[in-house]
Amino acid sequence: MRRLAEFLILAQLSLAGGSAKAADLNDYPTAARADYVFGCMKANGDTRLSLDQCACSIDVIATILPYERYVAAETVASVNQQAGQVGALMRNTDAARDMLQELRRAQAEAQVRCF
Repeated sequence: MRRLAEFLILAQLSLAGGSAKAADLNDYPTAARADYVFGCMKANGDTRLSLDQCACSIDVIATILPYERYVAAETVASVNQQAGQVGALMRNTDAARDMLQELRRAQAEAQVRCF
């Protein structure tokens, strides 16, 4: 529980101090992009069109969120789905809500541009 709180504090500091724009960085590893595209394709029909749309989607997200913040938000989203005290901690923390909101905004922008 303490490690989770430390993670949230570090993540919040990362949000506050992010002076470099995500578009200026190409910091998403190829494996992370591929993982996103595979999952997205599964959710969208495994077609050639979905490959193009999903590749576009992660590219858009990468221009909005630096990789470190993307990973933090995805981690929060995953833990947020858990029942019990850990999930409740994520759902009741301003930093976690802010990270999720930032991720959701990036995903919404990607949806509009790519699908």
